[in-house]
Amino acid sequence: MFKKVLIAEDHEVRNLGVVNTLTELQIQNFDFVNYCDEALQKIKMAVTNNSSYDLLITDLSFDKDHIEQKINSGQKLIEEVKKIQPNLKIIAFSIEKKPKIIDDLFKVHSINGFVSKGRNDGKDLRSTIKKVFSGEIVIPQEILNSIRNTSFEFTEYDVNLIELLAKGWKQSEIEQYFKEKKITPDSKSAIEKRLNDLRFELGAKNNIELIVICKDLGII
Repeated sequence: MFKKVLIAEDHEVRNLGVVNTLTELQIQNFDFVNYCDEALQKIKMAVTNNSSYDLLITDLSFDKDHIEQKINSGQKLIEEVKKIQPNLKIIAFSIEKKPKIIDDLFKVHSINGFVSKGRNDGKDLRSTIKKVFSGEIVIPQEILNSIRNTSFEFTEYDVNLIELLAKGWKQSEIEQYFKEKKITPDSKSAIEKRLNDLRFELGAKNNIELIVICKDLGII
């Protein structure tokens, strides 16, 4: 089992829940911090002192307060940690539900497991820690199902188009913007065709529903 664990979580009550889980697994050497900057500093010091952590358990969202931070998200913390200790096992422990964001944690940030905060999160976290220690990549089944049901690949063009649409831009305004920024295809007919394709792929009846679906998926 893991010998040394770092917990990055800004809510004390959640920290206690994670600590209880670690205690049940007989993991006695652990530290917890409330800020991402502090977490990164502890990992740096541990590596320098040849006493590296085996596992990082981190939230994704951290509330802002009077203490200014350079790193204010779990994703950015994971990115910076990987530069210092590439092989550190990482479990994200979060209320995040958007499949695209969670999928990117695995594909872009190469985390080892994800646990949704909720009623049974202690049990789920305990199980995930065991599986990650055994070398497994742990993705919640509901997230896998959502990803499989949304196999459509969004391009940068699609994201730009939907983001502008979500801001209330008319297609004529989007056309003009694309022409100015040299984003192609930029004709009104091409934009309308792409929106039709996106609505069809996602099963959206109109552009408003398309925007809602994309927000739920974490595309925008």
